[in-house]
Formats: sequence, structure tokens, C-alpha cells
Amino acid sequence: MIRSAAVDRAGPLPAETAAGALGRDASSAVAPVVEVVGLGPGDADLVTAGTLRALHSGAPTFLRTRRHPAASVVPDGTVGFDDVYERADVIEAVYPAIVESLVAAALEHGRVVYAVPGSPVVAEHTVELLVADDRVRTVLHPALSFLDLTWIRLRVDPVELGVRLVDGHRFAERSVGQRGPLLVGQCDSNFVLSDIKLAFDDPPEWPVVLLQRLGLPDERIVEVAWEDLDRTIDADHLTSLWIPEVADGDGVGSGVVRFEALMADLRASDPWKAEQTHDSLKRFLLEESYEVLEAIDAYDPESGNGAEALTSELGDLLYQVVFHSALGAEAGWFELSDVVTAIHDKLVSRNDDLVRVTGGRPADAGVDGAVTVWEASKRTEQGRDSAFDGIPHALPALTRAMKVQRKAEALGLGVDADAALPDGPGDIAGDLATLSAAVAAAPGDVERVGALLEAVVDIARRGGVDAEDALRRRIDADELRYRSMEQPD
Repeated sequence: MIRSAAVDRAGPLPAETAAGALGRDASSAVAPVVEVVGLGPGDADLVTAGTLRALHSGAPTFLRTRRHPAASVVPDGTVGFDDVYERADVIEAVYPAIVESLVAAALEHGRVVYAVPGSPVVAEHTVELLVADDRVRTVLHPALSFLDLTWIRLRVDPVELGVRLVDGHRFAERSVGQRGPLLVGQCDSNFVLSDIKLAFDDPPEWPVVLLQRLGLPDERIVEVAWEDLDRTIDADHLTSLWIPEVADGDGVGSGVVRFEALMADLRASDPWKAEQTHDSLKRFLLEESYEVLEAIDAYDPESGNGAEALTSELGDLLYQVVFHSALGAEAGWFELSDVVTAIHDKLVSRNDDLVRVTGGRPADAGVDGAVTVWEASKRTEQGRDSAFDGIPHALPALTRAMKVQRKAEALGLGVDADAALPDGPGDIAGDLATLSAAVAAAPGDVERVGALLEAVVDIARRGGVDAEDALRRRIDADELRYRSMEQPD
């Protein structure tokens, strides 16, 4: 068997083997320790000696799932987390819950051992979360992964071929523009295989290989045509996919890649495009945004009328994003892939915050609760002193008023249109109540609200008041009031 050495997130343990780390007094550690071991890719014959030693060291042991052929090697009394999977509404809630249990146990006992399928460093999100958690020190033991068996069964050298490993659950987003061979892991259901099949603009013409339960008596290695990818086997948690070649122009998201390449060529050959800057493109970005809004107004999702126009306008808006990304790439600061990664990671982070705040039940938060969590997340991400810092002052007054009021409502500050009204003739509060009742009588009546706004503009015009400036001044005052009401972090 293979003897293992332990490493933690800061690098190798100084002058320690795994055995040394395991025999150390927990009280001497800076933080409680979570030892993470891997059960290998197959049955008990592929479990390392170091893993067995850690599991039987006397420390409390935990197991991510008993759905693994080598789970029999864990000692009696090991706590499994399969019930966490069963209780969770969404898979994203499982991993934080497991980590919280492990951290709590480590804080109580000083050191615990956590066993995962395969290797701790291959496709193990709980381990990623543990490594990032400052409450514990995470010690990782090497172990065989399904990759080791895959290269042997396929008889390929992944280094020589430049193989890229991709998560099947994130195939579409992680494989954009990829070329050459791909190994797709986590193909744990036929739905995942179906999503992979549909992700290609132009699928490979040559066969691909499905690998299942490698290292076990019933392992399967099946060569299949692309169109049969999701109907050849019953995929399970020990299934992966080998795509031997992805040719130029055939890859996932190849249309976006071709668009990016075209933009680079046009910058080199078109004098007008070559002269543009981020500043010079601002007005075009604004114009295209308004044209998209017009196309949305004309689009009927029931009949599909206007879909072609909306598609065209969205393309024009995407062109602006790609153009700005090309400028960023030329300057050496960012490119289109960075833009995509930034929004992907932002959405994942905010969803993780929502899962954490709701205890794994995001649906229970409701729309208002979700918005509140997202606002707090945005404020933390951007290092803002106030949630209102992200609202551009140069926005049209009506748009800015909507944004300020939405922020205030999401923060629980309350939105009271007649608060701090100036003294003057007439019962303004009464007039507002009448208008509010009129709108409430026909919720969603865009024409009625539009007519009321138009009437207010007409009154302002007749009184010699610029309605845009008047609203801007009022929103300035409201924003100052809301800022004073915000709770400090």
C-alpha cells in the first residue's frame, strides 16, 4: 500500500509525517484540526496505508457518504452525512451543513478525521470550504482518485495530451472555448449527460467514452456516439466521460469564442473600431440599452412576436460588452473570460450567502428576504460604506428614485412618499392618498400610472418647475435621510 504524507493549506507540515501529525497533542495546535483522508476510487484494495492509519487513530471519524465501495474500512462509530443529503432541498445546502458539523466537532474534540470518496483534492467542495475556514486547520492526506484509474484504462498520458478536467454539473460554463481532449467528471445522472450533450454548438463527430465504476468488478468502459450519450447507460456517482478531441469551431460556446476573435480582427482592420475607447463607446452602450428596452416592450412571450427583434437588439448590446472586453484585453487588464468569471463567481457567492442565511432553505426567504441578503452581499463585495453608494447620481431622476426606494425597502428602512414633505398650501398628504388609492384600485395598470406621472410633469411645467430637477433634488434629500438610518456593519 502507499504511505501518505499530510499537507495543510499553508503547505507541508514542518518536519512531520502524517503519523506525526496524528500523534500530536491537539492542545498544542493553533487551531482545531480536521484531517481529511480519501477512500480512493474503488474498493478497499485502493485505500492507502496512511488513510487507514488516520481512520484508526482514535480520533472521532466522519464520512461524507456511505455510498462508496470502500466505506467498509471506516471504524465503527463513524458518523456519516448521508442524512444531510436526504434533508436538503438543494445540493448547494449540503456542503456548508457538513462543514459546520465538522468544525463543531473539531472545536469540541481538538482533532477529527473526515473521509471522502476518491482524493481530498479532486472534486471535493466540502474540502474547499474547510480549507477556506479559519476556525480550523485542514490537513490533507494524498489518496488515489478516479483520475489515476482513468488514465490507465484509457492508456493516455494526460500531461502529454494536455487534458482538461471539467465538472459535469458545470460543463457549459467551464468548457467555453476549450480545445483538445476533455475528461468530464461528476456525471452522476442521465440528466447531467443530457445537459452535456446539448451544450455543444456542433457536437463531436467521433465517438466518446463513458467510464463507470472503475476498479470494481462491474466496471464499464463504453464507446458511444454523441447522440447516444444520455441513453446508453444508467449514470451514477461513479460515472465520467472522455471526449478525446474537441476541434476548432466545434466546442462549447464556440459562437462566443468566434465572436471574440472577430472583434479582435475588426479592431485591427477597421479604422473606426481601432480608434474607439471605453469613453467613446459610452453613448453607444446607453443607446443600445434603450433599444433593448424598446424591444422588450414590443416582445410578446406568449406568441413569440418580436422575438427576432429582441434577439437582434440583445446581440447589439452583447457586442458592446465584447467590445469593451477587447479593449481591456489589449490593455492587458482583463478579457471576456474575466467578465464571465466575475459575474459567475458573484452569483455563486450571493447564492451561497442566501443558502447560509436561510440554513439551506433559500425558498423560505421569499423575494424580500432574498433581496435583503443580496443587498448585504453586494455591499460586502464592493467594500461600500453604504448600500446607496452603488446608485449612479447621473441616472435619470425617475430611474434613480426607483433604485433608491428599492434599496431603502430592501434594507427595511421603509419608504414613505409623504415623509418630510415641505409645508405649503393644500393637503399634499391627502392628494397623495387619493393618488395611491387610484393606483391601488387597478394594480399593474401601466396606463393609469403613466397618466398620473404625465399630469405631475404638466403641473410642474405650468408652475415653472423642471420636473427632472425637482425629483432629483428630492431624491438627494431622501438618500441622505436613508443613509442616516442605515445600520452600521
